[in-house]
Amino acid sequence: MNKNYNLSYLIPITLVATLGGLLFGYDTAVISGAEKGMEGFFLAASDFEYSKLLHGITSGSALIGCVLGGAISGLAASYFGRRNSLRIASVLFFLSALGSWYPEFLFFDYGRPTFGLWVVFNFYRIIGGIGVGLASAVVPMYIAEVAPSAIRGTLVSCNQFAIIFGMLIVYFVNYMILGDHENPVIREGQFVYEGGRTAETFRFAVEKGWRMMFVSEAFIAAVFGFLLFFVPKTPRYLVLRGQDVAALGILEKINGKRNASVIFRDIKDSLKERTERLFSYGAAVIVIGIMLSVFQQAIGINAVLYYAPRMFEGAGADGMASTVLMGIVNIVFTLVAILTVDRFGRRPLLITGSIGMALGAFSTALCEQYGVKGFLPVVSIMFYAAFFMMSWGPVCWVLISEIFPNTIRGKAVAIAVAAQWVFNFTVSSTFPPLYDWSPVVAYGIYGVMCVVSALFVCRYVPETKGKTLEDMTAFWRNRRKGGVE
Repeated sequence: MNKNYNLSYLIPITLVATLGGLLFGYDTAVISGAEKGMEGFFLAASDFEYSKLLHGITSGSALIGCVLGGAISGLAASYFGRRNSLRIASVLFFLSALGSWYPEFLFFDYGRPTFGLWVVFNFYRIIGGIGVGLASAVVPMYIAEVAPSAIRGTLVSCNQFAIIFGMLIVYFVNYMILGDHENPVIREGQFVYEGGRTAETFRFAVEKGWRMMFVSEAFIAAVFGFLLFFVPKTPRYLVLRGQDVAALGILEKINGKRNASVIFRDIKDSLKERTERLFSYGAAVIVIGIMLSVFQQAIGINAVLYYAPRMFEGAGADGMASTVLMGIVNIVFTLVAILTVDRFGRRPLLITGSIGMALGAFSTALCEQYGVKGFLPVVSIMFYAAFFMMSWGPVCWVLISEIFPNTIRGKAVAIAVAAQWVFNFTVSSTFPPLYDWSPVVAYGIYGVMCVVSALFVCRYVPETKGKTLEDMTAFWRNRRKGGVE
């Protein structure tokens, strides 16, 4: 395996790109700390009733944008380029952070909740979601198209590390912003003043806390947008646009002159037909890509990530503190994936992760069934999350970025990512009522899906370890023609 590549050039590029992943994690997890104070704010509206349904829509509105962003990511990556698409995402993150902090801007009275303000707030959250959807598809695509095959899995997995690190950062930020103050306790649409709590106890969280949590994202978004002016376009995109000299120059900086010329010829050969249709390599590759995305969500991880504080409180633990601890565990196990994905391969990690997650989900279900509280259910939830982070979290993104042939990658990734966000929304929006009805059933369903996902990988998913993106193009072309795989 050729290891001639310039890490001093690759690492800064990868770090800048993964800021998009960090913002992905930050934007999707910020709601976990802000949603209670935000609920308390809108409950004071006089012109409409802020029901649990509306709160659920508000908490998940960014996911609507994620679906839109994922759906247009292929078009954006093809027409604007991978780098420019990330620049667009950075602007969307920045605008969303400012708008979510101060939705009253120009049209409403500050601090006065109304239906119109609720609509505008959700509009800003959807804008941020579009940025997340774009980043979720384009960051892995960008990294995969600049990375040598020998370390592509490691570099793409760094994006998942950045996503989880973004979540961990925002858990800390939310925790620090709240400080000695308390989030409101709300039952059946009413504040609950028990244990000596008063309206003053919740005032900071309701009036300022949630705003500060949202605006904290603006600085990272601005830095991301600025640094994107210092990274190159991907060589494969440049070849697609007929900019061969520029593409060869980037490849030489990454791989050295001798290797660059070989890689350049392979890219040119794989891109001879620039207008290939989506199913030019058969339906199997598209279906497998979509199902990888579906299983990454159907196994239930975002029910844990989005509702972690409430779940830990239900298990009898400190919700915010346990969430921070889980964030640290997630970071550690994501590092396991980064260090092993190019050594052991994608399939072994996915299968191992599915089995570990199934054990964690079934253990949590049994704890719920028999009323066990405290250490065991908390550890079971963290065990489940840890196995996701060393498998389906990073490895699914690695596979989606590298499994599709060059000539259809933009469109195919967009479809797979859009499907992922649709199921993300489905799982995260159905979890609260499903959990209220029966926690045992909720965790049991996720455990079953983990088992099914392992069987799917065993039967259908090809190993991409050590293969170039052009090798995967040839693989699917041979499979389509009935050749030897």
